[in-house]
Amino acid sequence: MGEGPVPAGSEQDDLLGAGWETHRRAVFGVAYRLLGSVADAEDVTQDVWLRAAGAELRGVDDLRAWLITVAARRSYDILKSARSRRETYVGPWLPEPLLTGPDAAEPVLVDESVSSALLLVMEELGPSERVAFVLHDVFGFDFGRIAEVLDVSMPNARQLASRARRRVAKAKQSAPRAPRAERERVLRIFRAAYEAGDLDGLVRLLHPDAVYVTDGGGKVFAARKLIRGGRRVAEVMVRVGRQWRPDSIDLVEVGGELAMVFHREGRAYSVDTVQITGGLITAYRRVINPDKLAHVQLSRSEGVARLPGENAERDGTKEP
Repeated sequence: MGEGPVPAGSEQDDLLGAGWETHRRAVFGVAYRLLGSVADAEDVTQDVWLRAAGAELRGVDDLRAWLITVAARRSYDILKSARSRRETYVGPWLPEPLLTGPDAAEPVLVDESVSSALLLVMEELGPSERVAFVLHDVFGFDFGRIAEVLDVSMPNARQLASRARRRVAKAKQSAPRAPRAERERVLRIFRAAYEAGDLDGLVRLLHPDAVYVTDGGGKVFAARKLIRGGRRVAEVMVRVGRQWRPDSIDLVEVGGELAMVFHREGRAYSVDTVQITGGLITAYRRVINPDKLAHVQLSRSEGVARLPGENAERDGTKEP
């Protein structure tokens, strides 16, 4: 499918043009969910465009499925090699922040499958499990098509997705997603305590067993090991806040959830996401690797981003 002589320029443009604009978000969406990197997802999206522009599309019945399939295969190849890159990554690895609210450069899907917490869960899956889960549970692909992408039998594709689904469900059950209103309340109180250097106030917001993770990628100074314990995490935050006092802390939507972006000297130097259970922060994840912040371009006209779901456009997925 998609092979053979390519139609003349205008005919090919007609076949691809409107369809590409409609499905480009889905192409980027599947790549980002599989790779956890905005930069890599953009590279895959460009590769898919070039492949589509040079392909025979007259025999393609479902352009969306064809484009997502090409993106998934390319991402699968990258994902397999990414395993070795992760092993040499300096310090903890966190997904590259993806703006999903009104501050985003362009509309993207707002759902749980782009959240930092779920991307970290999927990072623990094998490459084939991750592809099977994302294609079936998020994008609604049948197992026959998934089997073609992974070059496995249909029963094997079904088994891969089932195994991944169980692991994702177990992780979600152990750390349920906090309601949007609770997340906003906690982050507003946290921001005020952080700005004031209020150690006791931070301790009250952090779970006694809270974990603090920083991703500097060896590019900037950052803790290379996890910091555990609510009071210890609070002490580190107060110390860092004094050394690197932010000009502002904006609440924005990242990966479908409200998060914080710290600004200093006119640029974003940190994107912080949190996991909240029972009104307390159980995991605090800070991305300060400058390579991962290159795509964080905020519209400063609004002090606080709207909550998830407002003015968002879907990219053709289904809820996981």
